[in-house]
Order: sequence, then C-alpha cells, then structure tokens
Amino acid sequence: MGKETVKQKDIQKFILGVNYWPINKAMYWWKCLDLAEVEEDFRKISECGLKVVRIFLLWEDFQPTPSKVSSLAIRDLVSVADTAYKCGILILPTLFCGHMSGINWMPGWMLGARTNRTRFPVMSNGRLHNCRILNYYTDRDLIRAQRLQCREIAGALKQHPAVWAYDLGNESSNCVVPPDRQSARDWLEMMAGELKHSSGGCQITLGMHAEDLEENRNLWPQDAACYCDFLCMHGYPFYLEWVDDQLDVQVLPFLGEITRWLGGKPVLFEEFGVSSQIVAEKPYPGEQENLITAYYEQALELLRLSGMIGAFVWCYGDYHPDLWNKPPLKDNPHERHFGLFRYDGSPKPAVSVIRAFACRPDYLRRQVDTQTGSWLDNEDREQFYRNPLNELKRLYDKFKKSIEKGPL
Repeated sequence: MGKETVKQKDIQKFILGVNYWPINKAMYWWKCLDLAEVEEDFRKISECGLKVVRIFLLWEDFQPTPSKVSSLAIRDLVSVADTAYKCGILILPTLFCGHMSGINWMPGWMLGARTNRTRFPVMSNGRLHNCRILNYYTDRDLIRAQRLQCREIAGALKQHPAVWAYDLGNESSNCVVPPDRQSARDWLEMMAGELKHSSGGCQITLGMHAEDLEENRNLWPQDAACYCDFLCMHGYPFYLEWVDDQLDVQVLPFLGEITRWLGGKPVLFEEFGVSSQIVAEKPYPGEQENLITAYYEQALELLRLSGMIGAFVWCYGDYHPDLWNKPPLKDNPHERHFGLFRYDGSPKPAVSVIRAFACRPDYLRRQVDTQTGSWLDNEDREQFYRNPLNELKRLYDKFKKSIEKGPL
C-alpha cells in the first residue's frame, strides 16, 4: 500500500476519513494503549471504506517536559501506525493537541497564571485548571520544545507507509491566538520546516475551524497556505449562530469554498458530523436516525461536488458511559454521541451511507484548481478580515442564492 498524495492538479479519489478516539478510553488512550482495541477499530474503519484515520497526540502524553519527548509514547505511536498499515488504512497524526471537545489539554509546563477569563478550562496532570496558556507562537523556549516534538515524532515515523500527512494542531486558536500575523507565519515556517525535514518531505496541514473565519485570530488561511500543502476546515452548523437550521448541510461546502478562496490551496474538510443528542433535543420532524443519515449522505455529495479533496467524519464512536463523568464528557454531554458506531460497537445507519458512497463508480472527484464558483467573482480576499463575521453572513446569503439557480 503506497502513500496517497494531495496534488493540486491531480484527479484522484475523494478521500474519506474519520477522526479517532477509542470508544472506551477517549482522550486517555495514550496513558493505557490497548492495541487489540485499536486493531479492531481500525478494521471496522477500513470495512466502512474510510481510508485515513486522524489521530491526536495529546501534548502532555507525548512531551512531559520541554526537553523530553516520551519514548514510550513514540513506541506506541509507531505501533498504532503499524496497526493502521496492517488494516489497510493511513494515519494523519495531529501534533500539539491541544484543543479537544470543549477543553484545552496541556502539559503543566505550558500553563501560565491563573485567570477567570478563560473560555475553555485547561486539563493538565489529571485536573482542570482556570489559567492562561503560554503563547507558544513567540516564546523561544516553547518554540524549541515544539521543534523537538516535530523532530522526534517525524523521525520515528520517517518513511512509514501508513503516514499520509501531519497536522500541526486542532483548532489551535481556541488555545492561544498569535499576537500578530507575522508571528503566526514564523511559527508555521519553523514547524512545517522541521516536520518536512525530519519526515523526508511528508505533507503538512493545519486543522482550522469555522471560528478562524468568523474572527481575525491572526492566522489566516492565506498564512497557512504559505507553508501547508493543503488547507483544512471544520464545520458544524449547530455551532454557528448565523445559520438558522442546525442541520443546514449547505454550510459545509460554503466554508470549504471560502477557505480555498482565501488561501488559494486545496481544502480537506477535516471535520463534519452530527451529535445524535443535539438532533434529539430539537423539534425536527421525522426519525432521528433518518435525519442524521440524510445529513451524512448530502454532506458527502456536496463536499465532493464543491471540489474538496476529501471529508473526515467526526467521529469514530460514541463514548462509553464509564467516561461520561470525566472531562470533557461530563460538562459537554453532546460530545458523547457523535460516533458512527454506538458505544456497544454496533454501527449506526450512517455507516451504510459511507460504505455505499465509497463503492460508487463516480467516487473520483473532479479535477480542481484553486478557482472557486462564480458567486465569488469580484470579491476581494483582502477585505474579508476587516469584518469577517459580517462578510461570512453576506457571502453565505450570496452562496445560497447562487445554488438556487443551479448545481455548485
């Protein structure tokens, strides 16, 4: 099995993937890795037609001190990569994790002064903290520590046939915002450069999300595009205040096209999905599972037609009730039920939609360059971040009017 690549001028298969935490361990899996569980999960993922698994390297588990990357965690990561290869799938490791499911997970050496102004609590050393996170975009010691992590991880996985690409972070602006765009670009250049060199040229991306478009957080798609081989976007309509219908699937290709328009690079829609709890709590007509299944079916087709290079489901499985009283699931109950599989391991109906999509003869995506739909003609990229939220609202209205006139 050779590594697939993302090349701007290629015609290739639309890449189907999934974001992964184990059902029984969630964010705690690196502390007690169970390879038999991982292999069983990866085989189910492969059988669904999903080709890439995005995994998250929880920062404190992989780098307990600024000058040390855990040799045990590295060995476990290589074992996970070996297991993926054995099961016929690829992995997308996400470094510097970071933000996850309503909590910022950080090693103790990344914590600053206590404060009551944090949007997200910080999980470190088994406890939740209200404190700021040190700005790892500018602090020289922290930059040195991050480069060490890039070097050790990419070196351990160098030329591994299961590695598809590396992701430099998950919704990182929820942890720390760079003080300015130049700091962000400098950080991207150093981290991407270290990963490229140590991995032997592996592809690099960055897990950006809709809030990076709603606000100017000093790291624009234009900046990420300077150092990433492809861009990423995460989108969930039920988190977006400017979207009326919490199952508005059209917002997914819209966010993807805006990201591609701003950055001028191919875009992977790296996270999309539906929590069955959110749907159950809303007065939608019809059966809950039917609504979710229809959402996945429409999302995959729309993202393919809009020229995304692929789509990754959030997430593999619902979490076991034994985890519901632990962070992050205790205070974020909707996060318990995003899975393609129930916590007993049984597949939800959406699995059949993904499997059928993967088997379609038109599964090949159309050739896409950096051009976008005509609805963005005469729009000025450089004006977008002067008032990004208003621009998103205005452009979404324009997008919806354009699709009323015909296909994307």
